[in-house]
Parts: sequence; C-alpha cells; structure tokens
Amino acid sequence: MAAPLRILVTGAGRGIGRSISTKLLAQGHQVALCARTTSDLESAVEGRTEGFLLITSDVLAPGAAESAIEKVISTWGGIDVLILNAGDGVSLPLDKTTDEVWDRMIALNATAPFKFMRAAIPQMKKANFGNIIVIASRAGLEGEPNVSGYTAAKHAVVGLVRSAAAELSKYSITVNAVCPDFVDTPMTQRSLEAAAERTGKSLDEVRSALESKLVGARFLTPEEVADAAIAFIGKSKTGVTQLLEGGR
Repeated sequence: MAAPLRILVTGAGRGIGRSISTKLLAQGHQVALCARTTSDLESAVEGRTEGFLLITSDVLAPGAAESAIEKVISTWGGIDVLILNAGDGVSLPLDKTTDEVWDRMIALNATAPFKFMRAAIPQMKKANFGNIIVIASRAGLEGEPNVSGYTAAKHAVVGLVRSAAAELSKYSITVNAVCPDFVDTPMTQRSLEAAAERTGKSLDEVRSALESKLVGARFLTPEEVADAAIAFIGKSKTGVTQLLEGGR
C-alpha cells in the first residue's frame, strides 16, 4: 500500500467511530482514536501494539480540539485525515426541548466539528493536502419529528461541510459529509427507548414500525457507514453523500 496516512477519528470508542478506526488500522494507517472513555479506546485497539494513539477527551471540553490535533501533529509530524464522528441525539417533542438540551445538541453536533476543522486546517493547508469527513445524518438533509435540536445541529454541520468544501478545495483539501439513515448504534437504541416511553408501545413495536419505513426495511450497520466514510479518503470528490442503505 501507499504510505500510511495520519488520521484522527473522534467518537472512536463505540459504534461507527470504532468501526472506522479498526478498519483503518487494519489497512495499515496511523490512527488517533479520540473518545471520552479510556476503557472503550483500549478495547478498540486490543491486541495491537503500534500504529495508534489514544486520546481520552470530551470534544466539548475547552481546548479539546486544539489539544487533540496538536497531539497527532507532535506524534506523527502532521495530520492527513480528520474524521468527525462524535455526536449524540436526544428524542423529545419540540415543546419539551429545554435550553440545555438544545445547547448541547448544537455544541456537540455542530460546534465541536467546527472547532476540530479549524484546528486541523492550518496544518493541512501547509501540506496542501487533507481529507475531512463528517458523519452527519439524513436528519441534516430532511426534517425529523421529536429531534429538533439534533436535526437543527445536523443541518448546521452539513452547511459547514458545504462551505468548507468550497473554501478549501484550492488547497487540495476535500470536505465531505456522510448522511446515513438510522444506524444500529447505542444512540439509536436510546431514541427507540424514548419513543417507546412517549407512545406507550413496546420497544419491539417501535423498532419494527421505524424499520418498515426505511429503505431495505432495516437499520444500517456501523460497518456500512464506516465503509462509506473511508471511501472518501484519498479522493478528490467533495460534498455531501446521502447513505440510505448499505451498498447503495
């Protein structure tokens, strides 16, 4: 393979981020895994002795983005790929969405990716190369009920991707967003539990009703979303991709 790329993945301890990280490590890249829980990070690299960097950090903490990017640069001499996966959603009706919930959704799903981009771009400009990939959501392209904060934040980050892509292409930096439908992750499980509590239906009933509306009548797997994100690495294509079903 070509020379290994220096890659930072946020939200790397679980779900999509973990799948992205393990796939990239298997391909021989140097991967910095960033997440809040050290044990999750250690589990993700179990059995490996090299090629990775573990960064225990909350992306919402002041200076978290700058610190993480600096650790990658100081360890490996630069950063080639930034994959922004950390995020979360809260399922609440609009009139039950508190200021605290709204502010957290915007901070986690839009502001944090902005800060990581801002911190990485100077080094990428210097190298005249870089790939930035955001794991967004179909909720960033369409309206979704009972997730107003999450939907607004994902719309914001998709707009950020489009603006950054237009601005940075002259530096050979591509910026892309992957916008999957529902993925079988702990976050989706929490949303299903909230919907079951809100409607009085069983968890199985809520899940089946939702899956019946999806392309393929199933949730995506983290591995499918990981493959879609990884496909952007090293490509000159830039923009927003909607992923509705694995392989499509």
